[in-house]
Amino acid sequence: QVQLVESGGGSAQPGGSLTLSCAASGSILSISTMAWYRQDPGKERELVASITSAGSPNYAGAVKGRFTISRDNPKNTVHLQMGSLRPEDTAVYYCNILTILTSGTWGNYWGQGTQVTVSS
Repeated sequence: QVQLVESGGGSAQPGGSLTLSCAASGSILSISTMAWYRQDPGKERELVASITSAGSPNYAGAVKGRFTISRDNPKNTVHLQMGSLRPEDTAVYYCNILTILTSGTWGNYWGQGTQVTVSS
């Protein structure tokens, strides 16, 4: 019903930057919250940043001031600009959306994940 395609992961040096993007498609009527999570092996998945349909962002304390989340509503796309990267930002990053489907039901969907590695 809904597909999420992530792009932009990869490797960066400490202090560097990367931008992640996630495009949603399918039986979407509207998207409420869009978010990015990350997960290290052996750890729980944690919220990195989220943004409401009105564009109000929320950040985890560990990334506040370094990462910026934004969305393009007509394109059903969310971006995560990551700056001043640190080795501890290394993780698999997942896109997540809460959406109203054309059927009128709510759906919560995850992307496939994209690896971000920060090392010198």
